[in-house]
Amino acid sequence: QGHLVESGGGLVQPGGSLRLACAASGFTLDYYDIGWFRQAPGKEREPLSCTSFRDSSTSYADSVKGRFTISRDNAKNTGYLQMNSLKPEDTAVYYCAADPNYRVVAGGNKVDYWGQGTQVTVSS
Repeated sequence: QGHLVESGGGLVQPGGSLRLACAASGFTLDYYDIGWFRQAPGKEREPLSCTSFRDSSTSYADSVKGRFTISRDNAKNTGYLQMNSLKPEDTAVYYCAADPNYRVVAGGNKVDYWGQGTQVTVSS
């Protein structure tokens, strides 16, 4: 049975940076699209970014475009989300997901794999 495990969350001051990692075990990410999501208390889950294994294309939500960068390292079987210029409104639990279907991973519904989440808190 495969798993995704996120890491890299924590407390950071406004304007700071964090890099989240999404490590896969039990399966290879080579043939999976990767997506990142977040959910703040009392709010719905928000899709942030996804990347295709077929052509490395990427997409971003307007709320993070220009500040966040999605990437992957297939040799390490890991996806990443580099987050710069963080704002207090970025505070949330961040999740990664993997699915062979780009539309599925972009929407976050019925994906093959979800991580357990990592807390990101942006506060001075």
